[in-house]
Amino acid sequence: MQINHDTRCALDDVVDLLNSAPDGETPDLLVSVGDLGAFVERNSVSGVGSLTEDDLAAVQSVRDRFARVFAAADDRTAAELVNALVAEAGTTPQLTDHDGYDWHVHYFAPGASVAHHLAADGGMALAFMIVSGERDRLRRCGAPDCGRAFIDLSRNRSRRYCDSRTCGNRLHVAAYRARRRESAQVTRD
Repeated sequence: MQINHDTRCALDDVVDLLNSAPDGETPDLLVSVGDLGAFVERNSVSGVGSLTEDDLAAVQSVRDRFARVFAAADDRTAAELVNALVAEAGTTPQLTDHDGYDWHVHYFAPGASVAHHLAADGGMALAFMIVSGERDRLRRCGAPDCGRAFIDLSRNRSRRYCDSRTCGNRLHVAAYRARRRESAQVTRD
């Protein structure tokens, strides 16, 4: 699957935003304006002015709506969710070439809030995934105690874990140890 740079960045922002939500093991990582500022900086979200508590609440709402897209039962439901999100953000596609990047499209209106910025660009990136028949690449980690979001960009759509070095490796080691215990038990009997 070929994804252009802008769409990949927007999808990465969506995943990072989703993974800031509390999940039973991890607390909410987006609870203060400072946390939002760190998110904006970490993801190089451009054109964002001073952040407020209202921005924080709006971005948390966008995060919840992105989570519903990932959890949607089918493409039609996902499309309806994305359409509503993008429409409310007031998308205004524009060509731009800032910060050393070649020409690319921004979908948020000039002067948009950070929430509308994320909703427009992230929503359009998710829309491209739906249109290209790739929504099944929007995944949650297969580790029973994780559930982090990720985009499976593997050629054969086989990625199951948010990070194969942590979740995947941990589960493979646990399965290996279980097989060893079972083998040892059979030998003793």
